[in-house]
Parts: sequence; structure tokens; C-alpha cells
Amino acid sequence: MRSRLLKRIIWALAALIIVLGLAGTVGLHFAAQSLKGKVEQALGPESEVGEIILGWSAIEIRQIRIHAPQGWPSQDTLRAEKIVIEPDLRGLLSAQVKLRRIRVEGGYLSLLRSREGNLRLLPSLLEKPAGAAEEPASATPISIGSVELNSSEIEFFDASIRKTPHKLHLEQLQAKVENLQIPALDQQTRMQLDSVVKGRHSDGKLALNGWMRLDNRDSDITTQLRGVDLVAFQPYLVKASETSVRKGLLDLDLKSGIRDNRLHAPGTITLSGLELSSSGSSFSTFMGVPRQAVVAAIKNRDGKISIKFTLEGNIKDPHFSLNESLAQRTGAAIAESLGISLEGLASGVGSATHGVGSAIGRLFGN
Repeated sequence: MRSRLLKRIIWALAALIIVLGLAGTVGLHFAAQSLKGKVEQALGPESEVGEIILGWSAIEIRQIRIHAPQGWPSQDTLRAEKIVIEPDLRGLLSAQVKLRRIRVEGGYLSLLRSREGNLRLLPSLLEKPAGAAEEPASATPISIGSVELNSSEIEFFDASIRKTPHKLHLEQLQAKVENLQIPALDQQTRMQLDSVVKGRHSDGKLALNGWMRLDNRDSDITTQLRGVDLVAFQPYLVKASETSVRKGLLDLDLKSGIRDNRLHAPGTITLSGLELSSSGSSFSTFMGVPRQAVVAAIKNRDGKISIKFTLEGNIKDPHFSLNESLAQRTGAAIAESLGISLEGLASGVGSATHGVGSAIGRLFGN
């Protein structure tokens, strides 16, 4: 009798578990459908969401897409095959929303720098329509342990240097951002990024590592470019009136630090395998330096030219990287690396030194 009773209890518990499991699955399905509509509503009418899968330990959003507004140089501002959000279950009872990790697989992001130099990102989400009232900030703090991007790509369109926006394409992007505290943004947020920089003749590598505080912009960031196609970066280095680049590679080492809005960023640019266009007069320049001097330096230095420079200034001044003193320092560094007298540079290429400083300032986004 006891054994039969025990069996019945076990079967009853098993049946109850199955029923509760089915009910939970059905409930999660309807909850996911409701959440899908709310996510699309929050992202705006330009968005699409394939499906949302609610698990016991994570939320998975698949096939998300935000279409670009009219006049944007690409079809989408954001795409992702999959976004997985893992909440921190230990923080459910606190007043703070805690997310352990957000992982993006197969992501795509497009950015646009306007003719005025303003960087635009996800305009349908981050830009308010003209005349819209300010929304009150959320009082609920959000803590995110890490945000990871895997097998993703970024397209950067720059309309500040030419009428048809110049495109830089990063792919095979792996990135990680750690310790985001919203809305305070008062903690050191670590970041790491590795990607391929697409070029016309060959592809290069980009590596970025460091930290920054998003509230006051204090930061320490190391940037490396290796084997980047010079043709892809030509609009940043060469003025329209200067000798163009047929072929070449760019290496960059830059260590930038910001404290109290003051930037100090020593770096080195190395040009290798440089081939300049044969067109142009004998007085034509490349990066503000006489073309003939550059060609001679290439022959005498095994095809490599290294340029040391330092970017300094107040980041609250929108013109700090384009001012005359920075342009002169950059032009002088290039001239000295090629053994050109500063007097000869000043008299021979005059205003070209300003073009060098402006080019490097634009290259680093200032």
C-alpha cells in the first residue's frame, strides 16, 4: 500500500511539474509577443524586430533592424542578427536595474559626420525632433557589467571633407565595454576593440584599448593602426590641391590622455610603400611638404617615413586641434623628419602647414 501511495505521489508531482512547465512556456510565449511590440514601439516606426525569446536567465532579441532616415548614406543605422541580454538575478530586489552582460552577434552600425562636423548616431533614437519637449530623465539607475560586439561591422561616413560622404569600413569587429553606470556615467568605463580596416588595395588592422569616464571625458586610450591602405585615408591626409596617393600603407601609434579637459596625445605615423601620383607641378606638396622632398626621402629610407607628433589642447574648444600653433608644430615635425629647414618650409609651402594640422585633426575626429 505504501509503495503504491508513494508511486501516486511521485506521478502527481511529475504531472504538476509538466503542467507548470507548459504553463510557464505558454506564458513566456505570450509575454515575448507583448514585449516584442513594446520594443518596436520604443525603437520607433523605423524599427523591425524578428522575434523575442524569453528564457529563465536571458532575453534574446533576433533580427533587429532600424532603417535609416531620408538622406542617410546607408539603408540602416543599426542591424543585429541577435542581441542577448543577461540580467543580474542578484540585483532583482534592489532599486537598481542590473544587467550582467549584453552580447551582440552579427551587428552593424552606421555613423555620419555632418558637413558641420557633428557626429550623428542612431538619429531616430538619440535626436529629438524640432520643437519636441524635453523628457524628464529616468531616476532609476542602470548598471551594465559588459557590452560585447562579436563579428560586427561599422561604416563611418564623413561629409565634412567632401560633398559625397567619404566612407571608412570596419569589419570583423570584436569589442567589449565594461562597467557602464547610467545615468551617472561617473565610473571608469574600460573598452577594447579589434577590427579589420577595409581598403582599396589591402586591408589593415585597428586595435584600441583603454578607459574613459563619460561624464567628464577623462580617459587613457591607446590606438594602433597597422598596414592600413593609405588610399582609404587619403582625404584626411592630402588636400585636394596636393599630390594624390596611388599606393601606400599607414601605421599609427597614439597614446592619448585627457585630464580636466586637457588633451595630451603623443604619436607616430609611419608611411611605407608610398607611391605618389606623377601628375602635378614641381611645386606640388604632399601633407604640406614639397613633393620632391617626400619622393627623395622614400628612396633614401627604404620606402618608409616616420613622423612623430603631439596633439595638445582644450577639448572644450572646438577649434583646438585646428589652430595655427598646432598646425605649425605638426608641419615642423614632418619637415624635421625629412631634413627640411623650417625657413625653407615656411617660405616654400606657407599655408600648407595649416593643411597638415587640419588634416591630422580631422583624422582623429576633432
